[in-house]
Amino acid sequence: MPASDPERLFRLIPEAREFDWVGDLTPLVWLSFVGSVGQAIAHADLFWPAFVEHDGCVLKADRLDPANFSAWMTSTSGNRRAVEAVINHTHVSDLFGERGAEATREQVVHLGRVLRDVWAAKLARDFPGRRFEVSFPEDGCEAVQDYEVSFYQV
Repeated sequence: MPASDPERLFRLIPEAREFDWVGDLTPLVWLSFVGSVGQAIAHADLFWPAFVEHDGCVLKADRLDPANFSAWMTSTSGNRRAVEAVINHTHVSDLFGERGAEATREQVVHLGRVLRDVWAAKLARDFPGRRFEVSFPEDGCEAVQDYEVSFYQV
């Protein structure tokens, strides 16, 4: 996001308004003032997650629970695509606990688009030769809590 659009910066990162200057303020400059190494490591896992294969399905590694997987396989009559989609889905606003309800549509859509694109790149890198649908439906969501990113094999 270029510094030449400070209003968009402030819409996406309202906390940036706390700075007395805007000049060259970009998300990375803002982050250099307020971020921590721990936050960067946690965000790395969000934006570049580990994926695993389990019984022919590709799942986010932190979501693999064999008992839950088995229950979903049973309830979907073995529909691997449906199981992947439900286990891998992430509600964008849930990433921020109770503060996620305060997010604006513009913020959630921006982040959801980025997650969709980086997860697609990571899946392509980790599983060459397989095709994935990484979805982030933007239409039909009435509340910011409804926006979700998910993926499954096609």
